Amino acid sequence: MLEKLKILVPFIALGVMASPIAASAEEGLAKPWQMNLQDAASPVMDKIHDFHSLLMVVMVGIVLFVLAILGYVCFRFSAKRNPVPSKTSHNTLLEVVWTAVPIVILIIIAIPGMRLLYFHDRAQDYEMTLKVTGHQWYWTYNYPDQGDFEFDSIPVPEGDLEPGQPRLLTVDNRVVLPVDTNIQVLITADDVIHNWAVPALGMKIDATPGRINERWVRIDKEGMYYGMCSELCGVYHSFMPIQVEAVSKEAFAKWVEQAQEEFAQNDGSSVNLVEAEQKSR
Repeated sequence: MLEKLKILVPFIALGVMASPIAASAEEGLAKPWQMNLQDAASPVMDKIHDFHSLLMVVMVGIVLFVLAILGYVCFRFSAKRNPVPSKTSHNTLLEVVWTAVPIVILIIIAIPGMRLLYFHDRAQDYEMTLKVTGHQWYWTYNYPDQGDFEFDSIPVPEGDLEPGQPRLLTVDNRVVLPVDTNIQVLITADDVIHNWAVPALGMKIDATPGRINERWVRIDKEGMYYGMCSELCGVYHSFMPIQVEAVSKEAFAKWVEQAQEEFAQNDGSSVNLVEAEQKSR
């Protein structure tokens, strides 16, 4: 049913979803003038797309219905057509209807909404774990199942960007993950609340000091996916980008071998806090 609704949405929304300036499938990256969600690259994001389509149908239907009622009322009960106004103060049927209908609408929204929340809440039969720690103002990533190595990730200064690398989104050490793998993501912070968000993967979860939040992801296709900290965490909040590279399982195994050597040499850290703040500026 949701697939049929997805087909109807472009027409109901007056062509917005079918606009030529909709999201591009080139990367997990927002585009100028983008009006649609980023293309889904995980099962969670697929379900978010379906839920979004359902909500679009419901919202557009409500707007059109209310608009039609207002138009009818303006026409039918104008002073010219209704010189003697009605003194009716109550209408039992009408009051029951306008109470019951919103309840039904909320139930229609709540059922798939709760299913989606439970679906993306905890990893089932995960094959590896990625631990994410937020700092002011950079990220630390840890791979406990691949030798427990870790590294820091900070944005590449604008002057050092190579052609094609997006500004304020490219990092020195990106997260590398295998496709077609159930990955448990554990998220925390060591100072203030941050938020690890990668839209194309359906990931958006707070990194809270003293607490470990859990989500999971299964990336469907290889590519580069971008996100940012989505919680106001301080003056350099806008310098906490996230860059995830999804590769094949074979390429991931080779990368792990290289990463174990590289990050073991520098004690698991690419920069210290002072250097991270200076580069962020």
